[in-house]
Amino acid sequence: MLTAPPSRAGRNLPVAIGVGVGLGAALLLSLFLQKELFGLLVMAGVVGALVELRGALARVRIEVPLLPILVGSVGMLVSAYLVGAEALLVAFILTAGGVVVWTVIDVPGVRALRNASAALLVTAYVPFLASFLALALSADDGVWRVLLVVALAVACDTGGYAAGVAFGRHPIAPSVSPKKSWEGLAGSLLAGVLVAWPMATSLLGAHWWVGVVVAIVGVFAALVGDLGESLIKRDLGMKDMGSLLPGHGGVLDRVDSLLMVAPVAVTLLAVLVPAS
Repeated sequence: MLTAPPSRAGRNLPVAIGVGVGLGAALLLSLFLQKELFGLLVMAGVVGALVELRGALARVRIEVPLLPILVGSVGMLVSAYLVGAEALLVAFILTAGGVVVWTVIDVPGVRALRNASAALLVTAYVPFLASFLALALSADDGVWRVLLVVALAVACDTGGYAAGVAFGRHPIAPSVSPKKSWEGLAGSLLAGVLVAWPMATSLLGAHWWVGVVVAIVGVFAALVGDLGESLIKRDLGMKDMGSLLPGHGGVLDRVDSLLMVAPVAVTLLAVLVPAS
């Protein structure tokens, strides 16, 4: 039997596109039907990413306590949405302290230090960064802010992926992510600007340059997020964090860019286009 050679894209495109469209539809429905539903969607993504990351770390005998991080995740998301940035910071500090105490009591000795350090990284990496979406959502025009941030992250991934597949020749960090190229970065910049510029002006009433600035900074944040997750997977000897999303890998494989874009873009928009 003849089998089709693997595409340069390295994934099943029809399946990946179908899953992407489904996720996009769920996001839009949650935002425009009842924006609190989007918070539940974010929480579901946080839970999926935490479970994946905990399982990945367990492969190298690093034990991360899931229960206190999950409880703290709910606290961070709710605090960010209902109260604001100060409450989010307090919730993060309380969660971090609780996670450290839980880990030290559960596993004494040198392993406790390693496990506690990993647990703090997981807490900061997933729920804390994701809570910036809840922070943006709490504004009167929060739906549009969240939509812009998510669209920018998707544009970074899509533009970089398309340009990388078509033109990628010069890797940015071959030892970390051989497929991430400078040509792909240029595609991300172009796609990011083309998305953020009109959305910032039409949805938020911002000056044209605001969308450009947010796009440029967001693209480099997305690059850091992508390379950061690739470095974690390389250290753990994994190709994908999971298989929950066919054509994409795991939840964390899908949201790694968004986790870094969210705090940067949300903060920039809050400074450059203060909510009324």
